[in-house]
Amino acid sequence: MTRGPHWEQAPDRDQKPELNLFGTDPLSEDAEPTLDTVIVGGRIPVGERFEEAAIGIRDGRIAAIGSDAALDRHARARIDARGLWILPGAIDGHTHMEAPAFGAQSADSFESGTAAAAAGGVTSIIDFTLGTPEIPLGRQIDLRRQQATDAMVDVALHAEIVTSEQARLEEIRSAVRAGVSSFKHYMIYGERVDHGALLKSFRAIAAAGATAMVHAEDQEVVEAATKQLRRCLPQGMMSLPRSRPTASEAVAVSVLVCLAELTGAHVHVAHVSTAAAVNLIAAAKRRGVAISAETCPHYLLLDEEVYKSENGRQFSVVPPLRTAADNAALWDALSCGAIDTVVTDHCPFPRSAKDRPPDPLQAPCGLPGVETMLSLVFSFGVRTSRISLSRFVSCVSSRPAQLFGLSPTKGSLQIGADADLTLFDPHAAWVIEAGALHMNVDFSPFEGWKLVGKTRSTLVRGRPVFRDGEVLAAPGWGRFTPRHTNRDVPKKETP
Repeated sequence: MTRGPHWEQAPDRDQKPELNLFGTDPLSEDAEPTLDTVIVGGRIPVGERFEEAAIGIRDGRIAAIGSDAALDRHARARIDARGLWILPGAIDGHTHMEAPAFGAQSADSFESGTAAAAAGGVTSIIDFTLGTPEIPLGRQIDLRRQQATDAMVDVALHAEIVTSEQARLEEIRSAVRAGVSSFKHYMIYGERVDHGALLKSFRAIAAAGATAMVHAEDQEVVEAATKQLRRCLPQGMMSLPRSRPTASEAVAVSVLVCLAELTGAHVHVAHVSTAAAVNLIAAAKRRGVAISAETCPHYLLLDEEVYKSENGRQFSVVPPLRTAADNAALWDALSCGAIDTVVTDHCPFPRSAKDRPPDPLQAPCGLPGVETMLSLVFSFGVRTSRISLSRFVSCVSSRPAQLFGLSPTKGSLQIGADADLTLFDPHAAWVIEAGALHMNVDFSPFEGWKLVGKTRSTLVRGRPVFRDGEVLAAPGWGRFTPRHTNRDVPKKETP
């Protein structure tokens, strides 16, 4: 097995190697050490291949990229990454840490959830404010930032829009100034924003150059399906996908495409689960509509057959798991860019919480995933040739940074970018066991799955936060990351 990275003081060298740096001014060979740390022996992604390179870090940022020998003499400390890939840190653009949901609360706090993120090579998460009509958006942002003070990786926020009141829409610009440039809407649940309110909200978001993010399930289709289901014989957990049919997502996405075209707003579709929705999104992109989309590992790799298993309740999630044909369509869409990013929608609940309600449709919906996302996408995407190496790096890192206003500081191996780095072993074989993960929950939807590819170490702003199975960061190392707006980005990837 390839060993993990090794930290040591950089050795003194008498020889004066020729420097081979990209994108930075040459370092004086006679100068005192000017880099805090250098990572040597690893390989960095360059298109569809990996090339040997060293990365020099200074003041939490990437300061130099070049040859091992050239940078080693200029660093105070070194990390030996032989046999490992050096990737831009993954960005999970959709998480729910310590959030109330379905009459319960997600099991991971910001501390435990970001410890799990660090162990999985995720260096930034984007979580959500807790939408409350009575509390101004600015105050919601402040409250959520306070909750996230124990985070171990960096945290950004989406703001939830749960009302169409004009006062709330006027708060969008102030939220953007506070570094929150995306706004989540629900087309279902008690937080539902109806079509007319979506139109008003999208206009305000377009004017601010921000992003409208939407949970796309049509309320009326779900209500009709659920009503019909109640008249049938009990179907156990298969009631979940039957009550939220494919049409519910397709109808909702159709509305979103129309509103995006009418308003010019950038619309981001959350956790896409169906082939029908993918086809609508791909067609809209080809017409130049500013629309983007994400999916999750559970929609790529699991299907509704798991609801028939003994542990069927544990897989409750919305949208529900679909069919094997939908899995295949999502992989195709991810490969060609119709789906932009992979996220986790990390919202875990303990087994006891899901087993408690007598009605399976009342079980809390949500699955864990922030710690296993990177390895799952690599193992079942790259290694099976479903997606290319460049798409792998894009969908988990560079693309979410572009879409959500974190680029170029996050999601890239560029001079001046934050030294958010994942040292990844592409040959490490391991088995997912919930008890061995760092999340605060006793269930993984991928329990027992055999993977190849594992995070060996994670750095956030140049500091090691995870190494060889151990979380190193102290609570609070993660910081709030303000985001900018960029409404032209979504049009750059067209299937």
